[in-house]
Amino acid sequence: MNDESKIQPYSGPAGGWGSVRSVESILTKEGRLVSGNAILLKQNKPDGYACVSCAWAKPANPHPFEYCENGAKATAWELTTKRVTPEFFAEHTVSDLRTWTDHDLEEAGRLTHPMRFDAGSDTYVPVSWEDAFHEIGQELKSFDPREVVFYTSGRASLETSYMWALFARLYGTNNLPDSSNMCHESTSVALPKSIGVPVGTVILDDFEKTDCILFFGQNVGTSSPRMLHPLQDASKRGVPIITFNPIKERGLERFTNPQAPTEMLTGSETRISSQYHQVKIGGDIAALMGMAKSLIEADDRAREAGGKPILDHAFIAEHTHGFEEFAQAARQASWPDLERRSGLPQEALEAAATVYSQANAAMGIYGMGLTQHKAGVENVQMLVNLLLLRGNIGKPGAGICPVRGHSNVQGQRTVGISEKPELVPLDKLKEQYSFEPPRWKGLSTVETCEAIINGDVKAFVALGGNFVRAVPETAAMEEAWPRLRLSVQISTKLNRNHLIPGEISYILPCLGRIEIDEQETGPQAVSVEDSTACIHGSKGIAKPASSDLLSEPRIVAEIAKATLPVNDNVPWDEWVADYARVRDAIEETYPEDFRGFNERMWQPGGFHRPIAARERRWKTETGKANFTTPKSLEADLGIAEQDANILKLMTLRSNDQFNTTVYGYYDRFRGVRGTRMVLFMNRNDIARLNLAEGDLVTLTTAVDDGVMRQVNGLRVTPYDIPEGCCGAYYPECNPLIPVWHHADESKVPAAKSIPIRITLMQEKQPEAAE
Repeated sequence: MNDESKIQPYSGPAGGWGSVRSVESILTKEGRLVSGNAILLKQNKPDGYACVSCAWAKPANPHPFEYCENGAKATAWELTTKRVTPEFFAEHTVSDLRTWTDHDLEEAGRLTHPMRFDAGSDTYVPVSWEDAFHEIGQELKSFDPREVVFYTSGRASLETSYMWALFARLYGTNNLPDSSNMCHESTSVALPKSIGVPVGTVILDDFEKTDCILFFGQNVGTSSPRMLHPLQDASKRGVPIITFNPIKERGLERFTNPQAPTEMLTGSETRISSQYHQVKIGGDIAALMGMAKSLIEADDRAREAGGKPILDHAFIAEHTHGFEEFAQAARQASWPDLERRSGLPQEALEAAATVYSQANAAMGIYGMGLTQHKAGVENVQMLVNLLLLRGNIGKPGAGICPVRGHSNVQGQRTVGISEKPELVPLDKLKEQYSFEPPRWKGLSTVETCEAIINGDVKAFVALGGNFVRAVPETAAMEEAWPRLRLSVQISTKLNRNHLIPGEISYILPCLGRIEIDEQETGPQAVSVEDSTACIHGSKGIAKPASSDLLSEPRIVAEIAKATLPVNDNVPWDEWVADYARVRDAIEETYPEDFRGFNERMWQPGGFHRPIAARERRWKTETGKANFTTPKSLEADLGIAEQDANILKLMTLRSNDQFNTTVYGYYDRFRGVRGTRMVLFMNRNDIARLNLAEGDLVTLTTAVDDGVMRQVNGLRVTPYDIPEGCCGAYYPECNPLIPVWHHADESKVPAAKSIPIRITLMQEKQPEAAE
């Protein structure tokens, strides 16, 4: 902690004046107070640009200010007046820059010129675009395609993502990991097995028709604040919102709408959650099974007495498979076991079930609090089970709603960014572009980490992102990365990954989404898919940060042309000249999803991809929606729970952060200012482990695999979190996550349940002065 660090409770609501002050502060800091506010008026508007941060839905009839606090921060961050020029790199060695914080690296400003690492001077030096493309192409030609990884962060457009995936397959690889592998791959594995689609079934209109909302493991106030508008409307209509989350997040407690003058002037607040259940980390399966048990046994009693059934038996009979096995497992689950594993009393679970049972249409909303566990796939399937019991898939106001994080992470998968060849229409691509696509399974994010550590990957080409900082096993990854022959980073800002160069390393600076993208046929537009499978157009409106920047599609096309043999069926130059032609190609490859793509992309509210489960068409092996019986009531088997000195750590984002990007050092809702090195603990655990508030401690991963994983210097901070659980910030605690500690089947890093031991590091430091 620095001398200005301070930790004290925050009493305000989500939104409100705190949000307004935060937005104006970052606009001022980035030199965009006046122009930034004007540009924000076009954010998430039908004729404007799609937010570069979260993927929440964009309404057909937007609010006057259709952006949230973090969306405004993302815009200010991209449009900053600060620049990282060749002169900057000449003044700072890579070794020096490694001592900078994540925040300070990105705060330095926008990258302006292509740069190549020079090992002799330990600096990045300028390089022409032509030379960069030529050398990258020559290097890529020298590798076995299985040794090369094409990574994608979640913000690249549909057009760029399609070109990127095609480039990789023309090159001969399916090594296409992306940020979805780190967050919602558990969704992409669970939902197809349960309901036959890889995405959610809820659309924005369903919020106006729902009678009940079940909320699991998602921090709306930080990760998708614009969702607070439909949640507030639902709450005001009397819709119960039942939340399960280890920590009480302010956005799920109360909200003051910054766009409502009366609320701002009077300080009035809307209660969001009607019930808030602080489930233990890893206790979601047990909590969901407890609700299911309550419903099924209540239905058994009602049928025996000749009363009104609780379950939707007609729906279950016509549309589902596996109900009897699941129902029997629920009946056999013991309440003492459910209480112990969930951390919640029977009465609380029955109360939640009772409210749910009285709703005609209910939706289940969730985030990484369900997906980032060893049993992350089963977590998602259990929420589906609960919805199926009362027919809450495929009717208005009901459905499953995974909240994706990054702005187009879901859309990238839609247009071919996947390591799984069975998810991509390879035969169609073969016909369209006259080549033989690779058919073998590529590397996921976790598998990429393993392969880099083992030396099996020789080249890593990244379309955005901050891979080394975002993934688990930080120490081993940073040690292994310099052994890569080639490391290419297509980026807008400086980040940690640039400072761990391979033998040959390039930084290729690109236009941001908010900037005007001028090509041969004029200014270009791109498109993105939001969390509700809705496609939107996006037009850049700001002057580019540098005249030397190229667009992402142009960079992808130039690397492809420098690498691949000529293929007259792939019109790289024509695509770059007119992105509408890329959209025509996407429509040809995916005609069902993108019918009339160019004509429909500017439709207010976007256009929805057809989702079969919304129409109760089940594209599963059984032809029905499937109940899935979990193997265990515990989402994190293998953690040594018998040792009371081992706590479960969940990683958290702050209010001043999006993914690995740290905008500042004020996590307003948790009352943490000036530091991110904080360990949130239950007071009873603090006392039991002979610690005290303010102690500086070391966290060590409590696994016996011969690898020491530690993070030092975290400040013990009492917090309202269940006993045996603790929380600390991502990505600072990524070094604690073993690469093998991931969700079964999906391989999503189990970042929400890391077994750790705590040891005292030094004496408590003095409290910061007021």
